Amino acid sequence: MEYFLARLPIYLIDFVVICLALYYSLIRSNFPIHMLQLEGYDNDEYKTFLKNNREKMNKLVYKPEKNQKTPIVWTDRAKRLLKKHKLVNDLTFILIVIISLVLFDITKSYVISGLATLVLSFLTYFYQYRLLILSNKWAKPTEDKINMGFYTSAQEKIKKFKKENDLKVLGITGSFGKTSVKFISDTILSEGLRVKNTPSSFNTPMGLSKIINNELESDREVFIAELGAKVPGEIHEVAQLVQPDIGIITAIGPTHMHLFKTIENIQKTKYELIEDLPEDGIAIFNYDNDYVKPLADKTKKKTYRYGTRDFDKLDVYAHEIKVNEEGSEFTLHIIDVGEIKCETRLLGVHNISNLLAAATAAHVLGLSLEEIQRGIKKVEPVEHRLSLIPSTNGTIIIDDAFNSNPVGFRAALDVLREFKDHRKIIITPGMVELGDMEEEENRKIGEVMADVINFPILVGKKRTMPIYQGLKNKNFNEDNIYRVSSLAEATEVLAKISLPGDVVLFENDLPDNYNEE
Repeated sequence: MEYFLARLPIYLIDFVVICLALYYSLIRSNFPIHMLQLEGYDNDEYKTFLKNNREKMNKLVYKPEKNQKTPIVWTDRAKRLLKKHKLVNDLTFILIVIISLVLFDITKSYVISGLATLVLSFLTYFYQYRLLILSNKWAKPTEDKINMGFYTSAQEKIKKFKKENDLKVLGITGSFGKTSVKFISDTILSEGLRVKNTPSSFNTPMGLSKIINNELESDREVFIAELGAKVPGEIHEVAQLVQPDIGIITAIGPTHMHLFKTIENIQKTKYELIEDLPEDGIAIFNYDNDYVKPLADKTKKKTYRYGTRDFDKLDVYAHEIKVNEEGSEFTLHIIDVGEIKCETRLLGVHNISNLLAAATAAHVLGLSLEEIQRGIKKVEPVEHRLSLIPSTNGTIIIDDAFNSNPVGFRAALDVLREFKDHRKIIITPGMVELGDMEEEENRKIGEVMADVINFPILVGKKRTMPIYQGLKNKNFNEDNIYRVSSLAEATEVLAKISLPGDVVLFENDLPDNYNEE
């Protein structure tokens, strides 16, 4: 009894301090869980985020950021991770209690023991974002097992529908353009077939498994699957899930270079789709793209090449192209079938390339020229991909905020060039995930912008420094350059300088796990 009474003050101190610390630690863990979720629950990607965002993570109190673009989604996985993280915290605080009591037994000092509890509890609170790595690692085997169950179920469903209902699967991959081609294909193929498409940018094994398991019905004739990857081998994993009969490679370029390291690695990874096609499968290639061209040339399976030049080498092409600020007109030619005049509301020559990819798939699946023509005319701009959005002040807004890469950025600037009698304003944080090429590519795009843009608004003073240097290299008027710290600040500048008739391009919009500065 005397032993217990002697320790009673320490018990009380530990109880109060640790209850408060545990409560606030769990609240503090929400922001790191959100960032981990944005990084796909990948510990390596999350560690890179921590390295690049020390000022965000080392705040004493996390607060929801203004104009948060993607709030945390409390999915079943996020809830399971939170439970695991709570157990990690519980075990950590039990260890702190043991250390506190051992120190008291050694020193007989309430001050030293209590101070140890206070300091260790604070460190546990402060470093929640580090402790989360351990929780996520502990949760991974369970998540892998759950995911494999969904994956296997979806895989078997595809096999069943292919065997019993003659389902055809169209797989689409590429460094960029794949989501646009997916939605365009859906519209065109729906002119003659019953199609199931996947929403938004669902292109991972789990995203596709969810759609297949929950939404793919037996009456569908075509399933369209976008295949994404950040490292070699991931296209194989998705292709083995959806089992494509037709594969499209839209384009290859320097994206996710911090992970792929080289263009050759990207080429090999995207080509995994073609390798996973059956022997009687059909491969479709964008022959305008210099990195895709050699992949087409080495393919032994049935191959279709599409493009807008070198017509003698193409199976599907567009010529007599007329592009303006309202859309495009062109003549679609399909080898051994004929040609037909087409028109589209999509902006830019690069979108004609996307239309050709979808038109080729439609031809392979049996649609007529007239059905393809009708589908092309019905295609709507894909959200956040060079889409015109309504404006109340007379400006023309072009939303290209989904993503950005050197090819896509230049294509967006080419679209702006078509607005010949308008002032042109761009709001951009520049391009990311280009690895060692990032600074140089942003500088180059600044030099291109100098010949097109009247007013650049650069979001993130540090991040967009290469663009600023590119503009200066071309002797761009510095009085017309606006460098701001956030998208909110950029819109304030836009409100001050824009006039009716101005064309405003929103090029790229970095997610919350990027530091705008």
